[in-house]
Amino acid sequence: MRLVRLGDAGAERPAVLAEDGRLFDLGGITRDVDGAFLAGGGLARAAAALAAGELPELDGRGLRVGAPIARPGKVVCIGLNYADHAAESGAATPAEPVVFMKAPNTVVGPDDVVLVPRASTRTDYEVELAVVIGATARYLADPGQARAVIAGYAISNDVSEREFQLDRGGQWDKGKSCETFNPLGPWLVTADEVADPQDLGLRLWVNGEPRQDGSTKNMIFDVAHVVWYLSQFMVLEPGDLINTGTPAGVALGGRYPYLVEGDVMELEIDGLGRQRQEVGQA
Repeated sequence: MRLVRLGDAGAERPAVLAEDGRLFDLGGITRDVDGAFLAGGGLARAAAALAAGELPELDGRGLRVGAPIARPGKVVCIGLNYADHAAESGAATPAEPVVFMKAPNTVVGPDDVVLVPRASTRTDYEVELAVVIGATARYLADPGQARAVIAGYAISNDVSEREFQLDRGGQWDKGKSCETFNPLGPWLVTADEVADPQDLGLRLWVNGEPRQDGSTKNMIFDVAHVVWYLSQFMVLEPGDLINTGTPAGVALGGRYPYLVEGDVMELEIDGLGRQRQEVGQA
């Protein structure tokens, strides 16, 4: 099942996108796709209503596509999780997942404008597989328990300002938490629809030029390991978002220029849809 949220920012309405491209309104089941919906069995109710033909059809023409989940409680990110990206960044392959946080209000729609921050000279892009948590995860016994707490998957663009992140002291967070720095979507694809999250191609273009072309099979720490690992240090709650890392090809690697106003980013992951963002100036 593919869940979407349509409408102006802050006033999106939840819907299901069927295989034939039709949209079905979830307003009779939930006010939004959020942690409460996921924790309360909302996905099962939505699937049952769709199968029973109980959801009214929705005309989505002309409506903005929002992030497929309302404001996450937290956005947890894994850095350097592809060996080729670690190498291009000049970093050693990590022995444990590198964990940092992004501010939840960085999350915007998949086609919303991305703003280069004031005083920025090194704004960068990162296509990533995003994991949406659907049940509380606390001290999972092993990675095998991870799948039961995953609601689904989406495309994430972990936009970064490298000077703020690496050269200004302290943690990475301030180079990751600028406004608009986490386009998400277009869909939340439920976990049962993704046969193997470790066999997905992910790609990114800037102004039509291919920049990133990788596969989740090359993650250093796979999705199950990441969810299990994080649960040892924090409680993951329904609606939380995990960005699982990016492959090589970012501007930080030195082969490509950083983003400037007027650039256009396009991202896709197999089975999860496609994003397009124009770059503006804050």
